Amino acid sequence: MRTFPRCIGLLVALIPALSAAQAPDPRLERLKSELAANIDARAKLAQQMVDQVFSFGELGMQEVETSKYLSGILEKNGFTVQRGVAGIPTAFVAKWGSGSPVISLGSDIDGIPQANQRPATAQRDWVVTGAPGHGEGHNSGVPLNILAALAVKDVMTREHMSGTIMLWPGVAEEQLGSKAFLVRAGVFKDVDANLFAHVSDEFGISWGDESALALISALFKFRGQSAHAAGAPWRGRSALDAVMTMANAWEFHREHMELTQRSHYVITDGGDQPNVVPSTSAIWFYFRERDAEHVLKMFEDGKQIARAAAQATFTQLDTVQVIGTAWRPHQNKPIAEAMYANAVKVGMPAWDAADQSMARSVQKMMGQPDSGLATTVSKLRSPADAPSGGTGSDDIGDITWNVPSVTLYYPANIPGTPGHNWADAIAMATPIAHKGVVAGAKVQAMTLLDLMMQPTLVSSAKAYFTDVQTKTIKYKPLMAPTDQPATWLNADKMARYREEMRKYYYDPKYGTYLQQLGIKWPPVPLVP
Repeated sequence: MRTFPRCIGLLVALIPALSAAQAPDPRLERLKSELAANIDARAKLAQQMVDQVFSFGELGMQEVETSKYLSGILEKNGFTVQRGVAGIPTAFVAKWGSGSPVISLGSDIDGIPQANQRPATAQRDWVVTGAPGHGEGHNSGVPLNILAALAVKDVMTREHMSGTIMLWPGVAEEQLGSKAFLVRAGVFKDVDANLFAHVSDEFGISWGDESALALISALFKFRGQSAHAAGAPWRGRSALDAVMTMANAWEFHREHMELTQRSHYVITDGGDQPNVVPSTSAIWFYFRERDAEHVLKMFEDGKQIARAAAQATFTQLDTVQVIGTAWRPHQNKPIAEAMYANAVKVGMPAWDAADQSMARSVQKMMGQPDSGLATTVSKLRSPADAPSGGTGSDDIGDITWNVPSVTLYYPANIPGTPGHNWADAIAMATPIAHKGVVAGAKVQAMTLLDLMMQPTLVSSAKAYFTDVQTKTIKYKPLMAPTDQPATWLNADKMARYREEMRKYYYDPKYGTYLQQLGIKWPPVPLVP
């Protein structure tokens, strides 16, 4: 994958019918107003779904309760649900309707290790000490998509409209562990367009390449020979020595790599106990680079260094397992333009004094500017507006290179939080998240309706995808055909904490999760 050329605007202008702008459609505008009212009427459902998934706090590949709950809601509302998709137990595909176009809605569902946190509390305060939680806000995206889908379903039913709505969850996004496998399993084979949703502190909509990196996540396992570490160490061959040699060699290699790379690792198996020479050891790497070509080169470098580390320590490189992969995402221009117009129409949530006070309290706690919550919709970002040097990754990228796609970033969290942190969980079961999800659902629903009712938007999106985005860049998986989903991920962590966490699952008999936990809202005292 290559960086999108800056002269893209000239090429785009030459392609007919690429613009999403169309003559005003009074019927469409009336139906959009109806969608907004429909979603407002479901605000209680939004709160319940957001709070329920927040209370589950499950890690990637172990989102058992989350998957069961969300797919169950869709099933009760007439969707046909297929579970265990692509060999991933917590993945599902839910469909309603018939015929074309087929529009899919996706969002992630997994949590963050050690991010368990009492919501609406501007200090470190565990609900279950050491447990995972939604320190990214992934408890909000699928609820947003469900609200949007149900509202559009009501309109389509009454208006006798053709089209298929498909919902799916992003499993183990924090490990980039599922979306490439969903692509390989053919989940998006017949999809005309994909609308993704990701939590943010603003409405962020863009087209073209995202400022992000391609990624390969891989586990290197070494095997040696155990022995008494004091009595007969010469009879042992330490697999941990191989892991440490690989890590040290990678650090020497890092000096001679291009500045665009990012790489990091953790030792997942360092042996059993100090007096036994470790017979097994493992190190988990994330390799990140600007595109598929460069990240594949990094991965090959890693494998070469691993083989050399095994040779140097008289051990064996047992396996190299790809855990997850991610292409750099590319957002579809016509759909992004339509989505942005809907975001402007909807506007930001109507934050009240309590919402702003909570945000400023968290910002002050973190030593950040206490600007509060954003109140205006950010402009549509083009490739020229994208920040340079993005270093994150998202496996939604694999889907964007297989079907015209756009990510809706929606305002349900607080500006200035560090990401992947307990502080990012503070707002995620409060009115800030509830209001942000309702606003985001309106934008998602209106864009979904645009695609259902405007065939030219679908054809323009496909023309951009075929004639611009993928004209010279063709998708190829970053994993081997033999690689399988790492469904064992996080099983031990969830087994350790699940029963204690279960005591704090949200019970809808309480008005909100805050009420169940005995947390007062609005926060007292209010921060001006």
